[in-house]
Amino acid sequence: MIVLGSAAIAVAMLSGCDVKKTAEGNVTLPKYEVEKKQAGDITLPKYDVTPPSVAVTTTEKTVTVPTVKTEEKVVEVPKVTITSGKDK
Repeated sequence: MIVLGSAAIAVAMLSGCDVKKTAEGNVTLPKYEVEKKQAGDITLPKYDVTPPSVAVTTTEKTVTVPTVKTEEKVVEVPKVTITSGKDK
């Protein structure tokens, strides 16, 4: 429950940001020249593999399990107010 609330707050904070581009970006990739020196030959080894046999079945067993009772209570929870970066 706390993780879900934290994720919702993070998404809300990011969506309220005001983003402005301040500089252009640039990427220059290096250039390579490749020369073939000899022809290649690849022979991969061969294997015969026999996997194990696995059988999954079910059977009924009687086990003791705990029971859970719930009740309603009034508790204080955090309230988050977000002001967009555009509104500042």
